[in-house]
Amino acid sequence: MNLSESLSNPKVFRMVGAAADEMGRECYAVGGFVRDLVIGRPSKDIDFVTVGSGIELAETVGKHLGPRTKVNVFRTYGTAQIKRGDLELEFVGARRESYTRDSRNPIVEDGTLEEDLSRRDFTINAMAMCVNEARFGEVIDMFDGLGDIRRGVIRTPLDPDITFSDDPLRMMRAIRFATQLGFELYPPTKDAITRNASRIGIITRERIKDELFKIMAAPKPSIGWRLLHETGLLKFVLPELEKLRGVEVRHGRGHKDNFYHTLMVLDSVAARSEKPELRWAALFHDIGKPVTKAWDEGRGWTFHNHNYIGARMIPGIFARSKFPQGEFMRYVEKIVELHMRPIALVEEEVTDSAVRRLANYAEEDLPDLMILARADITSKDEAKKARFLANFDIVEEKIAAIRAKDAERARKYPLDGEDVMRLFGLPTGPAVGFYIKHLQQAVKDCEIEDTREAAIEYLLSLAAERGDKPAIDPKELLN
Repeated sequence: MNLSESLSNPKVFRMVGAAADEMGRECYAVGGFVRDLVIGRPSKDIDFVTVGSGIELAETVGKHLGPRTKVNVFRTYGTAQIKRGDLELEFVGARRESYTRDSRNPIVEDGTLEEDLSRRDFTINAMAMCVNEARFGEVIDMFDGLGDIRRGVIRTPLDPDITFSDDPLRMMRAIRFATQLGFELYPPTKDAITRNASRIGIITRERIKDELFKIMAAPKPSIGWRLLHETGLLKFVLPELEKLRGVEVRHGRGHKDNFYHTLMVLDSVAARSEKPELRWAALFHDIGKPVTKAWDEGRGWTFHNHNYIGARMIPGIFARSKFPQGEFMRYVEKIVELHMRPIALVEEEVTDSAVRRLANYAEEDLPDLMILARADITSKDEAKKARFLANFDIVEEKIAAIRAKDAERARKYPLDGEDVMRLFGLPTGPAVGFYIKHLQQAVKDCEIEDTREAAIEYLLSLAAERGDKPAIDPKELLN
């Protein structure tokens, strides 16, 4: 096979090939770039392998590109990098590797092209394309990577047990590629991951996190999570998610399998949004169910407050897994905690005040919350499902109406701090803050009307509980 006609920017490859020819070197584009070129996926990172010093080749290429070209050299690793426009070119010499049992960091030695390709993780990444003039575009495919692309399978070039034991991160990468490309794991490859799953323990959480986030960015992320479960990796990677799996039956009554329900919800959300935070919230929305599961003789299986418990679990999971902190984590925590609100709302009468409370709590994240709420309806009862979705339509119509009304006038609470100080004869301080905080929350929750009369009455009731007395006739605040 020759890929020269498939190159969108052949000048770069011709130029690298000319530099290699000048040095009397073989040079090949390898790995992911060749795979993506065959598949038809865009790729901006290009790895070149030469039989000899990759650094020397990079320096020669830099001279061909001109004096302003910067060659970044990493002598410890024997690699060099050149950035040209939106392309990133990496150069390395062909190598062979060996591993020790307790580390994924290889012992690297100079090698042949055949040894270099055989050390790679999967057959689809073990192809090379020659850039030398005499064989320009010719594909070297020692392990039938082209055939595996046609068949849609992820397979290791060598013994998968050795491949995964040497570098256990490759197990995560296998699942990630299967998810991104929609490929299947070759059965012996999948079996080897299952046998070596516990080896993932020597991989840093940061590296595992990177693979998980790539899985979550795929069009159908459930593929990856299902494979993580089937291979036994999930209990090492995210044990809380593994605990969602299974159905318990008592007196002939069982609950749904919350793991597979979660995957359905995740794919439904992913089809509507590429937002990483929302996808993670979808994955974790029922994470509190195993902790809260209980049997009620009258109602059957219950999961009371699983949304609140689940939200409280998020910081611990994120810290252990090295997931992003700050706003990212707080968003996931918030959506997990609120995810039952829309469903609880449509089970009752959809009133304006209830919708306003939901909108006030969710704030700018309300559209995302509604995406998750819709995805969370996975009932096989089509009539029930249609009823819920129709009620969600009503909720969203009311939300739009309320927001349009609010856009016309910025919220101004009926009383401010000066009113409170005047009413109770208070100086500036915590007591004033107490009254204002509770008043604003009562208005926000629609517990009282948004009027000065209702606000005064509410503050007087709070004052009575605290033993405070008004310093003026409350009617004076109405003048």
